[in-house]
Amino acid sequence: MNATAATPADDRHPAHDDLVRRWLDTVPAEDDDRAADPRPYAENLLARWAEPQRRYHSTDHLVAVLGHLDTLAAHADDPVAVRLAAWFHDAVYRPDRSENEERSAVLAERALSELGLDDARTAEVARLVRLTAGHDPAPGDTNGEALCDADLAILAAPPAPYAAYAAAVREEYGFVPDDTFHEGRAAVLRQLLALPTLFRTPHGRAQWEARARQNLTTELDLLTA
Repeated sequence: MNATAATPADDRHPAHDDLVRRWLDTVPAEDDDRAADPRPYAENLLARWAEPQRRYHSTDHLVAVLGHLDTLAAHADDPVAVRLAAWFHDAVYRPDRSENEERSAVLAERALSELGLDDARTAEVARLVRLTAGHDPAPGDTNGEALCDADLAILAAPPAPYAAYAAAVREEYGFVPDDTFHEGRAAVLRQLLALPTLFRTPHGRAQWEARARQNLTTELDLLTA
C-alpha cells in the first residue's frame, strides 16, 4: 500500500483517535509473522479521507457510515468484511474520474493482502467496495445490503443536513458548469427514485425509505424547476 504523508496532529479530524481504534479493533489478528502492522494503514486511509478535494466524501462520511454499521452490521453475514469495506469504499476519490470504486477495491486487495487477511475475506471486501458504484446488491446479499444502506443513509437525513449534503456534492463538482451538473445530478436522482426500494435492510426500509424518497423528490423538483 503506497504511503501517504501523515496528517499533522493539529489538522487531524476530531474523531481521528477513535477511528484508529475502530480500525485496529476491526482488522483481524493474524498468526502470520509476516503480516504488516495495521496502524500505519489506518493513518494512510485517514490521510486519503482528508484530501482537500473532498467536501462530502470526507472523514465525516466515513464516521457516519461506520456509525450506521453499528446498527446494521448484525444484518450482515460477515460484519468484519462490511466494516473493512466501509473504510475502503471511497479511499480513492477524485470527482473528475469514474473509476474510483475500482481503484478503491484494488487498494483494498493490496492492503488487506499485506495485512495477512485470508484470500476469501479480502475478495469479499473488494467485491463490496465495487458494489458501492451502483448500490444494487442482489437479493440475499446481506453484506452488500448492510454496506449500501449505511452508505446511502444520508439520503434520509432531516432537511437541513440533507441540504448540506447536496451542497457539499455540488462543491466537489465545482469544475462542472451549473447546467451540466443539474442535468447529471437529476439523472442520478431519477435513477435512485426508480429503484423498487432504496434500502434493503429491515431497519433501512422501516426508518429511512420514506424520508429519503421525500428528500430526493424535493431536490429533483428544485433542480428541474
